[in-house]
Amino acid sequence: MIPLRRKSRRWIPFAAPILGLLVVLQLLRGPQWPMLATSRSNAGSASDSIRSSNAATTTKTPLQKPLQFLCPPLPGIEDVLVVLKTGVTEALDKVPVHARTTFRCVPNYLVVSDFDETIEGVQLHDVLTNVQQDVKSNIEDFNLYNRLKIYGRQGLVDDDATEEENGVFGMPNNPGWKLDKWKFLPMIDAALNAKPDAKWYVFMEADTHIVWANLVAWLAQLDSKEPHYLGTETQIGDVLFAHGGSGFILSQKAMRLASKQRRKLVNDYDEYTDQEWAGDMVLGKVLHDAGVDLTFTWPLLQNARLGEIEPLTNSFYRQPWCWPVVGFHHLSPEDVEDMWKFDQDWFTKRHHKYLLHSDIFRERLLPQMTAGTHENWDNLAGDLVEDQVINTVGECRQLCEEDGLCRQFSFRMGEDPDNEGELRPECRTFESPRLGVAREGTTSGWMMTRIEVITRARGYCQAPEWE
Repeated sequence: MIPLRRKSRRWIPFAAPILGLLVVLQLLRGPQWPMLATSRSNAGSASDSIRSSNAATTTKTPLQKPLQFLCPPLPGIEDVLVVLKTGVTEALDKVPVHARTTFRCVPNYLVVSDFDETIEGVQLHDVLTNVQQDVKSNIEDFNLYNRLKIYGRQGLVDDDATEEENGVFGMPNNPGWKLDKWKFLPMIDAALNAKPDAKWYVFMEADTHIVWANLVAWLAQLDSKEPHYLGTETQIGDVLFAHGGSGFILSQKAMRLASKQRRKLVNDYDEYTDQEWAGDMVLGKVLHDAGVDLTFTWPLLQNARLGEIEPLTNSFYRQPWCWPVVGFHHLSPEDVEDMWKFDQDWFTKRHHKYLLHSDIFRERLLPQMTAGTHENWDNLAGDLVEDQVINTVGECRQLCEEDGLCRQFSFRMGEDPDNEGELRPECRTFESPRLGVAREGTTSGWMMTRIEVITRARGYCQAPEWE
């Protein structure tokens, strides 16, 4: 054996305890899922795109530093298949962030779209392949899809990316949105084919963020052998269904019942889809017909952005304060990444077991609510003052101060419903504080002392509420 030089031997007594300490620290930090594998060919099958916990690390150039991250303990996540639904008109903008965040801690996932392609190593699968050909040939909703089949992305035109606000009837002038409703039923079979042994199937959209530690803790309390259909309750006509953007969850039994029901009446359900505008409602109808009814899950799954939620509200059938938060909706790619980093810090560095709405309020919302007024910001105060004329933001603030229950206010010049084309001052107040969103022309403010008092009064939750 070649002897160590004398200078080297001096480090041996120090190296052993240091190495031992590093091993102990690594054990305390919990398991770490490997990074995403490098991209595969577009010819891969749905099952090929499901990543296992043995996936290889991403290839890096010499100039790149290894990305450091840890996943919190997620017992049971190996029994979950995550299905992310997207479309060609949004995928390039919204899928990459999930390659950097969502899919790092999820071993099994499938991305369904209306076009086969690979984006940053993530395979997207055309889930409309198995829709009946006469439907795709004869229904106007498939004009975009048929162009893609011939020309690929070169077939896209400016009108395909028509931007409009998501209203009561969705976005009927957006071709990608109109095509989207046809994905809900075929993605059930696609998910079953991809991972037939999964206990749970979690469906999300590209502007959704899921808190995985809370999700597995929630599912651990449920019997996966029962036909569960979990989601944020929504209703159109007489159909109750889970709102798709908020994320929804089906047990394997519910999945198989839905698949069987669709096969029995495929022509009827295609006709129903053509007549309706919401694909998540169509799926809810199929599940109901199959004997699987919706379990209401608000506020676990939120159909709202971070700035729109009300952890302190008493206005609904549940008070969110001590409830865990499992999902947020309407997030930008930057919001998704920001929330993922927050989750990393909360669960892996600070070693919390759950993330509650009260934690979100203290950590993410309250620090951004400050005294004074804030221009070009709408804190979503909801109660319009109609019994008196308020002409300035100062008068609006004073009105809020005089009402002991008011905790926030906003002021803007809004459209006068009695005089088309003219503006009138609008003062709004609200009891339940919300952070809000940027909006030009609106000025907002919060009664910080009152908000801090009620926050202290609600206190810290001894245990999460699940039902």
